[in-house]
Amino acid sequence: MRGGSGDCRLATVGDEMGDEIGGRMAEGRDIQWVEITAAHAGQRIDNFLHTRLKGVPRTLVYRIVRKGEVRVNKKRIKADYRLAEGDRVRIPPLRMAPEEAVREVSDNLRNLLAGSVLVEGPGWLVINKPSGLPVHGGSGVKIGLIEALRQVRDDLEFLELVHRLDRDTSGCLLLAKSRPALLTLNAALKQHKMDKRYLALVQGRWPVRRDFVSARLDRFDAGNGERRVRVDPDGKVARTRFAVRETLPGVTLIEAEPVTGRTHQIRVHAAHAGFPLLGDDKYGRRQSHQLAARLGLERLFLHAASLEFPEPSSGRPVRIRAPLGDDLEGVLARARDQADDR
Repeated sequence: MRGGSGDCRLATVGDEMGDEIGGRMAEGRDIQWVEITAAHAGQRIDNFLHTRLKGVPRTLVYRIVRKGEVRVNKKRIKADYRLAEGDRVRIPPLRMAPEEAVREVSDNLRNLLAGSVLVEGPGWLVINKPSGLPVHGGSGVKIGLIEALRQVRDDLEFLELVHRLDRDTSGCLLLAKSRPALLTLNAALKQHKMDKRYLALVQGRWPVRRDFVSARLDRFDAGNGERRVRVDPDGKVARTRFAVRETLPGVTLIEAEPVTGRTHQIRVHAAHAGFPLLGDDKYGRRQSHQLAARLGLERLFLHAASLEFPEPSSGRPVRIRAPLGDDLEGVLARARDQADDR
């Protein structure tokens, strides 16, 4: 753990429990005490620990809280405890088995992420997330974007996701660099003051008049621990606006605007309408897979192309665009070439 930001006051001491717990933390073998100031007041203890203990998986954070090794004002707490100004948090030294440890970010990923920041403000940044990189680790994933970015941007004391993107989706991803900015941006998201637009390539000729899909969605266990989403009348309300951007042989480039923010919403709504996304290994169909292969598409064609949100400190609108990657531009070029050959 590090000081120097003014967010908390840190003292490192030993006590009689140190030998029982054993192991080490990122910067020492001793018990650590953190006094909470206004910057972290209201934050859940699990999120606070995960941010401060860089490289420690969430499973281990929950374990030390559950066992009472983390104390607030000398009392046991639960993972959803919200910190108050003046709280004193006891954090034990940690010992991680090799298979638990979050791996160090590779030089290639470090360079990729450093070059993917689109715009950075005083309390936030927007990154053009690469496809194939989950936003956070867990369930066998040793490192996600947030864990990797915390290593790359070790100058930041605070870095949290404001929203999420699917693992295979690329494009605009917003992160907060301070707790006040996170709270403000989360409020904007809940109040529908954040505009997110995606580009997707779907199978078939999407009707110009089909500009809205409303279908309730439910998450279910598809087996082997995999979670999927399906249309279900008893599911949660989900609405997506669609607009045709370009019609090509056998496929359509559409813009999707999720009105609600359900898991896999765009993918499931498009498939439900009869136009599955190309490259979608969860909700695609045989023909959409064949079209993807013919166009040389090797990933999900879903890209968070633009993001608009109120700047946390001033409230002024910020609009950011993320260009399509060369791989997706190449797919569109091949689809247009097929149109010219006709």
